Amino acid sequence: MAAVVAAARVLSEAALTGGLRALRGGGGGCRRWKRGGAWALSGRTWSSGAPPGVPPQAKAAGPGLTGAVLREVAQQQQQQQKSTGEEDGKGSDEQQEKTKKQNPTYTKRLLQIVGLLGAGNGVAIIYIFGRNSVDENGVKIPDEFDNDVVILQQLRRSYKYFKDYSQMIMEPTSPKLLPDPLKEPYYQPPYTLVIELTDVLLHPEWSLVTGWRFKKRPGIDNLFQQLAPLYEIVIFTSETGMTAFPLIDSVDPHGFISYRLFRDATRYMDGHHVKDISCLNRDPSKVVVVDCKKEAFRLQPFNGLALKKWDGNSDDRTLFDLSAFLKTIALSGVEDVRSVLENYSLEEDPLEAFKRRQSQLEQEEQQRLSDLTQHKKQQLFLGSLASRLWPRSKQQ
Repeated sequence: MAAVVAAARVLSEAALTGGLRALRGGGGGCRRWKRGGAWALSGRTWSSGAPPGVPPQAKAAGPGLTGAVLREVAQQQQQQQKSTGEEDGKGSDEQQEKTKKQNPTYTKRLLQIVGLLGAGNGVAIIYIFGRNSVDENGVKIPDEFDNDVVILQQLRRSYKYFKDYSQMIMEPTSPKLLPDPLKEPYYQPPYTLVIELTDVLLHPEWSLVTGWRFKKRPGIDNLFQQLAPLYEIVIFTSETGMTAFPLIDSVDPHGFISYRLFRDATRYMDGHHVKDISCLNRDPSKVVVVDCKKEAFRLQPFNGLALKKWDGNSDDRTLFDLSAFLKTIALSGVEDVRSVLENYSLEEDPLEAFKRRQSQLEQEEQQRLSDLTQHKKQQLFLGSLASRLWPRSKQQ
């Protein structure tokens, strides 16, 4: 619009200059007069009022020659914009109609391709997993589906394969995860400690330079040495055997750990790997489960002791406190550990609660011993006083 206004100004100035020259020269080539509210100029007439749709800049130009030129230019530009808009509208409508016609065709083709791929994958899966198992020599092993129609054989074998696979993930690998307890003359510890590896004994750390590394928790060697004579130590971790086996070797160079159980021995429930104590082949009243997740022992909540997740702090003393706690249970000869662990199940930090209670018991014991000592002193004093008075009364 600024360019249009500038052009109009140039035209108006040129027209005015020419008109003035004509007037000065006395010529009659340029005459203007007002006639009926309109200005006439050399055979052309402009209305003094602005036509409808004229921009404000043209209206503000005034009723003179300049204003007339501006209004005419603005009106022409408006007509051009209107015609351009109509053409654009027609083009966009045609484009939308083409898009509407093309979309169903494209969607239909895409669905056909997806359907063909899905059907092909389904046929391939049924063919691969629905075949008979073979032995070492490549001979087919007969099964219960051999008498069915070929298609039914393939379908039923595929179904059985995926059912067994899902059961392998969801259920423990065996109903008896540990062998039978040792009998005399071999020594079988009276209690069983089931402890997690990750975030309880080790903390995984990753860096760009070294990659994944596992840090040993302070007190791990002391824990094994103190508890090995009293507990059958079992590492039961939710990690895979490929990952955890070398880690266990590194934390137990002296062989204090009796058994190792991995992820395939857990029961998968609601997105958690649960450790089912009933599958351990041990007396549940003598089993203590130590983990940093309560979901790990959700099936037997009173057999578990939930510790805080270790963040790699080198000043941590949790394993020393755990060793003292479990050693106290074993030396006390507790018949059922669940009765003890139940008292700590609602504590946010059970080991801190144990230390607090131990401190209270020690204070009470010291107070009892102090009272007993004071009572004995009083008895000795009274006895010595009586012995002094007794001979005098006898002589009298």
